[in-house]
Amino acid sequence: MKRFILMVALLLGLAVPGIAIAQDRATTLRVVVHANLQILDPVWTTAFITNRHAYLIYDTLYAMNSRFEPLPQMAEGHEVLENGLVYRIKLREGLRFHDGSPVRAADAVASLRRWMARDAMGQRLGSVTSAIEATDERTFEIRLRERWGLVIETLAKASTPAFIMPERIAMTPPNTQVTETIGSGPFIFVRDEWRPGNRVVYRRNPDYVPRAEPADYMSGGKRPLMERIEWLYIPDQNTALAALNAGEIDYYEAPPLDFIASMERNRNIRIVSIDTLGTQGLIRPNHLFPPFNDPRARQALAHLVRQEDYMRVVVGNPRLYQNFCGAFFQCGSGNDTAVGSEAFMRPNIDRARELLREAGYNGERIVVMQPTDRAQYNAATMVLVQSLRRAGVNVDVQAMDWSTLLSRRASRNPPEQGGYHLFITTHGGPDTAAPVSNIWFNSRCERANPGWACDMELDAMVADWARESDPAARRPILERIHRRAWESLPYIPYGQYTQPIAVRANVQGIVAAGMPVYWNIEKR
Repeated sequence: MKRFILMVALLLGLAVPGIAIAQDRATTLRVVVHANLQILDPVWTTAFITNRHAYLIYDTLYAMNSRFEPLPQMAEGHEVLENGLVYRIKLREGLRFHDGSPVRAADAVASLRRWMARDAMGQRLGSVTSAIEATDERTFEIRLRERWGLVIETLAKASTPAFIMPERIAMTPPNTQVTETIGSGPFIFVRDEWRPGNRVVYRRNPDYVPRAEPADYMSGGKRPLMERIEWLYIPDQNTALAALNAGEIDYYEAPPLDFIASMERNRNIRIVSIDTLGTQGLIRPNHLFPPFNDPRARQALAHLVRQEDYMRVVVGNPRLYQNFCGAFFQCGSGNDTAVGSEAFMRPNIDRARELLREAGYNGERIVVMQPTDRAQYNAATMVLVQSLRRAGVNVDVQAMDWSTLLSRRASRNPPEQGGYHLFITTHGGPDTAAPVSNIWFNSRCERANPGWACDMELDAMVADWARESDPAARRPILERIHRRAWESLPYIPYGQYTQPIAVRANVQGIVAAGMPVYWNIEKR
């Protein structure tokens, strides 16, 4: 056991003589994260790891509270003028970037323009926007061509929000990754200590001025209480668990769900639920190439899915998952509906084979990307592969780590030239729970997420839903959207479950923000 703990210590780069410099453990939070951080630009990718990195170093104009209401964050407030066609937003005083320069309205304008070019909900705001202009150093205006009731909600979205960067960085073309990482958030990225595949380091921003309100979900005061945050990438889950048990790490961001029962028996570990809505798993087909450019092939894929099979393998504990959820916008949300999913509640292999033949599939190789370092994604991928083979599909499973998959999924090359047909991912939270902000539901063809779902009829329905402000009038539109979605299938849901975090018992102040965030945390 002593040798094993020493091995864990060496892997983590702890204070073993001649190996590493000792850190003050009381003011350093050591976190095992779910993926290797390789992409730093939160506009260029929707990867969870990059989004969480961005929340440490950047800030947003608005943020959602636990009732999913948008509240000012960097903004002091706003006015709605000219019968709803102008939103005038003023920044708080005293905001500064990590290089000491003041945050200006021009920075917000440039950041919004770049973000609107790529984000699904930002694109919709951009489609009704005629201009975004700074009117003074702290004030800018968003001018609309038509009234659109979701302006502030769009700026407050939790997943892939409009992070504010300095103007000169935000002027980087949206399809080119930024090379500088300067924000105004509660922590500062320590680039010199970044070791891709091993460790990412952040230090407290001493000049950050949090809001006075208490932290609530993503809103309120973000108080950076730890001097140093260390992200550690440990792909072997048993090694990570041993490190948590030994007290060598403080925070386990996404423990395999079959570890939960054993961790609950350790009085030095707390299991904390931070997400009220949960996580939705999805199978993403590549809509650019046969056979999945044909909706019949995507329907065939849906006919092969038994959600409970995925949940038993991915989650294990029935307390943490639903046997079936037919809602694209998450069961338990205000936009929960099963309309259109009735034919897919149970697998139908014969119908799947028939649809594949109708779509022109004739035994061609189907490339499935397998992320071997993500236990839950790996397990779900193997369930997918087995179901495809049972239906007679010629599957080519290509193993890689998650960071490689994130880069490869952005490729538009044909599958035989380094592209792909299918991959597994997840999403969740209030953005997933609405048609207009669900990034994997976005079906705007070349402007969609990797996989490039393309159904402009579905997109028009989503636009109708966004224009309607009356919740009662929205409901029938939502059901039309849902029925069409189960025909078009931008993605195939494979289940909904809860992913808790695990921390040492002395870690306090965790904010239930729907995802791991690191402000307001302290060690006692």
